[in-house]
Amino acid sequence: MNVLVTGCYGQLGTEMRKLAASDQLHRWYFTDIDTLDICDSDAVECYFTENNIDICVNCAAYTAVDRAEDEPELAEKVNVTASKTLAESCKRHQSLLVHVSTDYVFDGQGDRPYREDDSTGPTSVYGKTKLEGEKVIQESDCRYCIVRTAWLYSSTGKNFVKTMLSLADTRDSINVVCDQKGTPTWAGDLADAIMHLINRYATEPVQEIFHFTNEGVTTWYDFTVAILDIAGKTCQVNPITTDQYPTKATRPAYSVLDKSKIKQALGIEIPFWKDSLVKCIEELKN
Repeated sequence: MNVLVTGCYGQLGTEMRKLAASDQLHRWYFTDIDTLDICDSDAVECYFTENNIDICVNCAAYTAVDRAEDEPELAEKVNVTASKTLAESCKRHQSLLVHVSTDYVFDGQGDRPYREDDSTGPTSVYGKTKLEGEKVIQESDCRYCIVRTAWLYSSTGKNFVKTMLSLADTRDSINVVCDQKGTPTWAGDLADAIMHLINRYATEPVQEIFHFTNEGVTTWYDFTVAILDIAGKTCQVNPITTDQYPTKATRPAYSVLDKSKIKQALGIEIPFWKDSLVKCIEELKN
């Protein structure tokens, strides 16, 4: 199979490149904005045709949650237009689209892990554009696996883990929100799950939404405490409420995702969030 990965310089795209380096089953094609504009339907169609793409893994997204409130057109272009373009080419070529979405499609007011068929209700521009991206993929009638994830981090790129480690090196204390619950996701584990999806559904007539994060539930405060503890940092972490840390975009108060469906479909075990955090910090140290 010929597999196209978009957004290959991002956190998830980088992890996909690592896995592909030792994969003998598929031929891999990696692109980012410098080599393929996925908002350009003609360019995308040409790329699919010239390289006979069988599977497309869309790791590209506009993920600047607060900035999206000021740049809704750009967020829509990357999260909706590009998704539609890729989906339409996948439909024409009978290719499988694996598309990464987010917990922000929910309103965050739940009190149990969100299932794939629960009602959505995004409260931010970012969440609304990601949900619209899901919808245009579904409307295209291509073969797709939409994978919603949350709190993504890795040893590369800009993310919460690296930000907290950097702050701990320059400050005596950090204030972190303690009343938002969710689950951190190591990009390496998500990439591994996507590889399983590719191999399971490469030729299947699939049209499904899946949820994937690491196992467990935590808060941003407890996540930070764990980050600094594992990294051996001594910076003080102070718990604060969401009201004490206003942001342009509304964050979900509760965004834990139910992963029963993907575990059953793929027969996989998902690592606990803290175990994967240890692996990531070891990578950063090395």
